[in-house]
Amino acid sequence: MSQVDQENIESSEEQDQQSEKLVSVNEAIRYRKRAQSAEQKYQLTAQELSQSKQELESLNTELKESRCREELVKALATEGAADIETAVLVGKAKLEKNDGMEITDVVAQMKREKSYLFGANNVKDFAAPARTGGAKEKLPTGSAALERAAKRAAASGSRAALQEYLKARRLPLGR
Repeated sequence: MSQVDQENIESSEEQDQQSEKLVSVNEAIRYRKRAQSAEQKYQLTAQELSQSKQELESLNTELKESRCREELVKALATEGAADIETAVLVGKAKLEKNDGMEITDVVAQMKREKSYLFGANNVKDFAAPARTGGAKEKLPTGSAALERAAKRAAASGSRAALQEYLKARRLPLGR
């Protein structure tokens, strides 16, 4: 082999090495870009995961509060709370103040301490005020009114009811 042939072989080997380097640099750039995009995707999914976890925690707390409120409403209704909304607000405040208390204990404590929130008699207290002494009820006409006045006078035994009965008996039925 001559020198020219050897130089041609060496130059062709150098060209092969250079072309390998060029391919490997291109591949390295491509791999780097793929790695960077994969890292970005990883960061995005990690952020989405953390947001999902936060949403899950908030939904769990909402669910617990909702269940607690529902149980409190049921317990207050079975105990005969007159104003459920007010009783629920007071009960929630007591539950937050005393974390270890059960709902039944809170309702029992409220019934002892705030008895005005419970009982059917309390509903009448919140109704329209009674008539004053100067205002009289309108008397219905007819025999049914006479019978009602008689029953009221007999049941109550009051002089005022008896007076109304006698007055209704004196008047003609048609008025």
